[in-house]
Amino acid sequence: MINMNQFSPVFSRRQLLAQAGGGAGLLALASLLAEEGLLGGRAQAAEDAAAGAAADPRLNPLAPKKSHFPAKAKNVIWLFMNGGPSQVDTWDHKPELAKRDGQELEGFDKNTGFFTGQVGPVMKSPFSFAQHGQSGMWASEIFPGMAQHVDDMAFLHGCYTGSNNHSPALFMMNTGTTRMGHPSVGSWVTYGLGSESLNLPAFVAMTDPLGRGLPKGYSQNWSAGFLPSVYQGTWLKPQGDPIDNLYRPAEQNDAQQRAALDLLKQLNQQHLAHSPEELELAARIESFELAYRMQIAAPEAIDINDEPEHIHKLYGVGEKRCDHFARQCLVARRLVERGVRFVQIYSGGMENERSWDGHQNIKDNHSQFAGETDTPIAGLLADLKQRGLLDSTLVVWGGEFGRLPIVQKGGTGRDHNPHAFTYWLAGGGAKGGVRHGATDELGHKAVDGRVHVNDLHATILHLLGLEHTRLTFRYSGRDFRLTDVAGHVVKEVLA
Repeated sequence: MINMNQFSPVFSRRQLLAQAGGGAGLLALASLLAEEGLLGGRAQAAEDAAAGAAADPRLNPLAPKKSHFPAKAKNVIWLFMNGGPSQVDTWDHKPELAKRDGQELEGFDKNTGFFTGQVGPVMKSPFSFAQHGQSGMWASEIFPGMAQHVDDMAFLHGCYTGSNNHSPALFMMNTGTTRMGHPSVGSWVTYGLGSESLNLPAFVAMTDPLGRGLPKGYSQNWSAGFLPSVYQGTWLKPQGDPIDNLYRPAEQNDAQQRAALDLLKQLNQQHLAHSPEELELAARIESFELAYRMQIAAPEAIDINDEPEHIHKLYGVGEKRCDHFARQCLVARRLVERGVRFVQIYSGGMENERSWDGHQNIKDNHSQFAGETDTPIAGLLADLKQRGLLDSTLVVWGGEFGRLPIVQKGGTGRDHNPHAFTYWLAGGGAKGGVRHGATDELGHKAVDGRVHVNDLHATILHLLGLEHTRLTFRYSGRDFRLTDVAGHVVKEVLA
């Protein structure tokens, strides 16, 4: 027989009912006070929720983590020129093209571009080049704004990749492999370092608002792949509300929303306590909490209306040809200023006329997209520098591949070229006013200081204090990393 005395309560029944009733009353009062804004209101609830999440790293996959070694950069802004900008019409000056303009090239691979059999003769650049800054770096006339900042840029002229098709080349540049389903660079970075902000996503992507503005492969380009979903990039939609469900449903008040989230969190945490290995569940818990906190922080972070007029002018806000990209660059600065770890902005989308994919007319195409991006990017670099943020923010410029030095038959454009393209890095520990690598005399192939996409990724991770061979995640029985089994840090461009 069970001895009931061993279960004797500490309180009498009357005392227990009194204590419970008082507690319920206090809970009800707290809820009413919160609804009236007398208990700190929603902002206080969000702050308390954030603090609670941060206190338990196991329950907060985005909690800040130590880098492998001291970092030069804390944040990244990647300016992605979608479609493949031509290196020989932007940053890689090739006088030999003018000398051999119109000449047929003996032994040229007819299949080197994307369109088989459309190989024409050598075509000179329609743009003039000039040297700029104390470093004397060459820049095309289409970049008068960015050319003023070459002394802060490290140019990688020997870049190359393995695909001449947009989709796999985009995946390669963004995830380190030509296949979809792998984590993007921004996801790897936030997995490795966590977030500096409790109330904003760690990784944000912005795309072209005009035409079919998404890159080929859509959200796979900022996907978390097989990493927990909390590391997925948050896409700011260029039209309408930038984030789905950013605002609380009208039929639900603050206290009701908070109560529902608290119950969901409690149930999830109870399950997690019995299954601590379920990282995806912890990620989902934090995703719900982050979404709640973002309803407070995100609208303010992406609202540029309070920025002074001279800042709007610096970026080109209000100028018809570049207003959309100017606004995105200004939002990017505001995001990194508030602790967002990784921001990626796409210039151009999937349609030829709305991307850097200049097959038919390289002059018109690149003039258009340089006009849309030059002033905003120059403004971003200047603004970061004057605020003391450039030292800790790595700015990356480039596309998925380059373009051929020959004309594509049927027009005055250039076909895809995976064998050579240019990237530049600025700030965040990159050495300013230097060039690394070189292409041949026509700009067709990288021949010196060759930089594969894996090497570029290794260098970006290094500047963030991450050793690319140590940043791994076990999936399907093996350890994966962004750089796969390759990659070397380009030490020549490190400050």
